[in-house]
Amino acid sequence: MTLMTIGDFARETGLTPKALRLYDDLGLLRPAEVDPHSGYRKYAASQLQRARLVATLRILGMPLARIRQVVDGSNAGAARDIETYWRQIEADTESRRRIVTTLIHQLRNEAHDMTTASAALHAELGSSHRQGRRDAQQDALLVTADLIAVADGFGERDDVAPSALAAFAERGLAGAIAELAGDVSAALPNQPVSGTTLTAVALAGGTAQVTHIGDARVWLVRDGEVRQVTHDHTVVAALIEAGELTADEARAHEHRSLLNRALSPGVVADEIELELHGGDRLVLTTDGVHSYVDDLDSLLTLAAAPQDVAAAVARAVTEAGEPDNHTIVVVDLT
Repeated sequence: MTLMTIGDFARETGLTPKALRLYDDLGLLRPAEVDPHSGYRKYAASQLQRARLVATLRILGMPLARIRQVVDGSNAGAARDIETYWRQIEADTESRRRIVTTLIHQLRNEAHDMTTASAALHAELGSSHRQGRRDAQQDALLVTADLIAVADGFGERDDVAPSALAAFAERGLAGAIAELAGDVSAALPNQPVSGTTLTAVALAGGTAQVTHIGDARVWLVRDGEVRQVTHDHTVVAALIEAGELTADEARAHEHRSLLNRALSPGVVADEIELELHGGDRLVLTTDGVHSYVDDLDSLLTLAAAPQDVAAAVARAVTEAGEPDNHTIVVVDLT
């Protein structure tokens, strides 16, 4: 029987070697063979189905102990267990929704209006916008003195992201949604749905108004510290934040880019207001940047002009193989 190395098995299953070692330690997925001297693990092709099932159940947020029960049973039993688990998730979500509604109402009633005078800040901008190893460029960017935005398109259409940004600049979020709805409805039958993310920063005085849908990111660099302002609207990001999935499990998973929010009718954008200080740096990246550059913080804190920072990040993406379109915008405020 020909066995697969842990690296090959990881690529076939969408799991990292570190995740596979974790599943071995927990007894969820034992290697077919372990070298007695080096401890190197090897796997059989017959184990691929079980490994993929484990990975998918983790994406659903199922705890490891419960996964063991599912994968050790029959297919019919596994189906019943998964259905039971998901019904409980839906019930728990509905209960939490009622709590959230009450909490929001309480906080809004207790809130006091506050007005602050913010001095206008000067913005110096730099950007990089590259196709990478994709067949087409589906990223788009908009860089003006008071509005910076990026969008990451998907599907058959290559023009959706730039169209959405143009509409957003002219008519706001409602206009961008309307523009996209028209494009999608005009697509040919049986084609994959086209769409886009959208992340924008509007600058006014000493504040920034962030509008965010999808998995692009806004970063704030202040006093040498980097903070991610936005949260990724992906299935795996939600599970990582909840502590139900590790970053190593998510990094190589085939569904790691599965969006749970994109620009579409009825979508609710994250709206974030930032008070800015002189010396702050704002950075926008599409996922073709932050998904592949491990040392991004060190690049975003470079003591260099915005265009030089953008170029340095672009070089790092290229060195990582640039498998995706990638866009970065750097804004220094003084």
